[in-house]
Amino acid sequence: MILKRLLAVSTVLALAIVFCLSSTSFAGNKKMMTINAAKVVAERGIIESIYGLKVRASESVTDMMAAGFTGSAETKTEAQIKGIKFDDIVYDAKKDVAKITASVSLPNITNINGEVIDLKGKVFRRVGFATSTPGSAGPLMALRAAEVDAYKQLAKQLVGFTLQSQTKVENFILTSDVIKTKVMATLFLAEVTSYGWSDDGDAFVKMSLSLADFADVVGQGVVGEAAVITVEGLGAQKNDFVEPKKNAAAKKNKKAP
Repeated sequence: MILKRLLAVSTVLALAIVFCLSSTSFAGNKKMMTINAAKVVAERGIIESIYGLKVRASESVTDMMAAGFTGSAETKTEAQIKGIKFDDIVYDAKKDVAKITASVSLPNITNINGEVIDLKGKVFRRVGFATSTPGSAGPLMALRAAEVDAYKQLAKQLVGFTLQSQTKVENFILTSDVIKTKVMATLFLAEVTSYGWSDDGDAFVKMSLSLADFADVVGQGVVGEAAVITVEGLGAQKNDFVEPKKNAAAKKNKKAP
């Protein structure tokens, strides 16, 4: 009788071990990696909002054509920070996309320009998205592009920009027309007010900077009539002007002997 009971207990334990092994064998690190990546993205957003970032952008339009437009924008930031909290952690297992809200409240900081700023305990929040799956990265990359575009637009509004134009007309015909703009600025205290995607997948980010808050924190005013500078940045998932060139090149290579 005792032997039967021992055998029964052994069987149950064996089944439990097999079940545990079979269930854990399917567990992976994708979810953890994706959530952690989203945390890092959200942390970057916090640092860009509080400590600031340097923006360098240029645009060029040739012969009035959108196809002749070239634009680039670069951002750079660096800071040491602690005390960031993470809330509203959402993970979409089907798309492998994580969304995280980061928040922090600091009494004062030394910003990217080396200036000591009293933040008066204001709470800053930023949302970060990330994925471990290349097929899900398109919308998130478009969102970051829109964010950088918003920074560029904000820099142009806040500090202005340089525009150069050269037009050439020969025999009453426009033969050349080139417009170039450049902007370099350091931004901080900008806030993302809304973001999202259109039906066709393009992303938008709305960003604002309160001149009153800026003047209160920085201790100097900003010239301008508006109380708040609001801009909208845009980002796309694909380049419509590159694909036709690739297809044309592929067709040409096919025809070549």
